Amino acid sequence: MSRIIIADTNQLIRTGLTALLSSYSDLELLGEASTEDQLLDMMKSFQADVVLIDFAARTFSIDTIQKITRLHPKTRMVAITGEQTGVTIMHALRAGVCSYIKKDCDINEIVESIRETSSGGRFFCGQILETLRKEHIDVNDMDIKEFNCEAVNISERELEIIKLIAEGYTNVEIAEKLFLSPHTVNTHRKNILQKLGINNTAAIVMYAVKTNLVSPNKFLFAPVG
Repeated sequence: MSRIIIADTNQLIRTGLTALLSSYSDLELLGEASTEDQLLDMMKSFQADVVLIDFAARTFSIDTIQKITRLHPKTRMVAITGEQTGVTIMHALRAGVCSYIKKDCDINEIVESIRETSSGGRFFCGQILETLRKEHIDVNDMDIKEFNCEAVNISERELEIIKLIAEGYTNVEIAEKLFLSPHTVNTHRKNILQKLGINNTAAIVMYAVKTNLVSPNKFLFAPVG
């Protein structure tokens, strides 16, 4: 069970996240905070595993992250913001943010970020990684303890799609198999490329073989022509 506090200035965002996350049996919502003072007071009463925070909102800041890190070192933070520059993302990670997603991420991605962070890992959505790449920010140059590219979380759905891509299925065929739209499959494919830091289908196949999602024998003994 992951115990969560939602911290955001916008009441609509807080209410929406609460409604969405309350349907998951392994997530316990401790409360909502609309200001830094509310959040700090709430954390005196509750031991949260994860704070889901928009540090860029009007009543919060990167200083809020640093205060929580100092006062509650066992609590881990997931930043959930709108569009930000790579430099802002970098500063947030250095301040103590463990994982970073965007407000327009799919609900499944939001839930995965909470679960992964609560269990001691890190999670970065594909959009965040792409922002860093576009601004030529190398995560290996960031002075962040234990931060590396292996922290990127590949979801169960993405693993399914990677396996099917490696087996030679098209987006349309994958959509039919998984009861998704071709557009959704294409979005997943783009996120997979972004998360893995690769740019073509061949690299996806190599990843699938390397991680034992498919057997290399499939390609060694495939019929010709």
